[in-house]
Amino acid sequence: MDPALRPRPLIALPQRHAATASALRYEAVVTARALAEAVFRAGGEPFMMLPGPPDDAAARLARCDGLLLPGGGDLAPWRYAEDGAGVHGAVYDVDDAQDAFDLALARSALACGLPLLAVCRGLQVVNVALGGSLRQDMGGTEGSGAGAHRHVVHPVRVASGSVVARALGGAGTVSVSCFHHQCVEVIGRGLVATAWAADGTVEALELPGGEGWFAAIQWHPEDTAASDTAQQGLFGALVRAALVRAALTEDFSPSGV
Repeated sequence: MDPALRPRPLIALPQRHAATASALRYEAVVTARALAEAVFRAGGEPFMMLPGPPDDAAARLARCDGLLLPGGGDLAPWRYAEDGAGVHGAVYDVDDAQDAFDLALARSALACGLPLLAVCRGLQVVNVALGGSLRQDMGGTEGSGAGAHRHVVHPVRVASGSVVARALGGAGTVSVSCFHHQCVEVIGRGLVATAWAADGTVEALELPGGEGWFAAIQWHPEDTAASDTAQQGLFGALVRAALVRAALTEDFSPSGV
């Protein structure tokens, strides 16, 4: 197919459960408008994927060209903490069904090399999916610990030549919008840290030698992507990788068209 005529690559964007939503009479499934718009601006087609049985995740994902794992509530600590560790009082909005679905999506995407961008909770999902653990709460007060990463913009140092650095346009230090009270504790199998906050918090993970394009970031690039070309570049890199995969899938399809 002529590249100019090729449809937008389909980027799976799992939705989040919400108890209420404006103008709706029932519970809702929602996604952040800024995330969907960033994907669309980059040339992708956001596919709002309804969370469902984890056993169906791989088959449903097979029709997509890429995956964006978004932010959201905390993962259930039992999925990564040692037995008897307990649950920190700051843990919130745990949804076991959402956890199971997101983890299944992450494992499926990584296993088949589907381009994957993981944002905030998404990074934590991937880390746990690969056997890593999280700090349930970063502690501290305003200006330190979780307070230094909750609804703030702060600088992040990015490893030169990393996937994230290239997507950001090569910048070594960038200002990012953060909203998290948890962070990586033990890094999962095969993952490496490629960005750090001033206090040492891991802000990005990558998978050297992985089958497909992959980047996981702890911050929210969608917050500023509309006006910040570096942050929009992360979505652009995802969509470009999805386009390549879509073209390869088309070239090797049974029909040959």
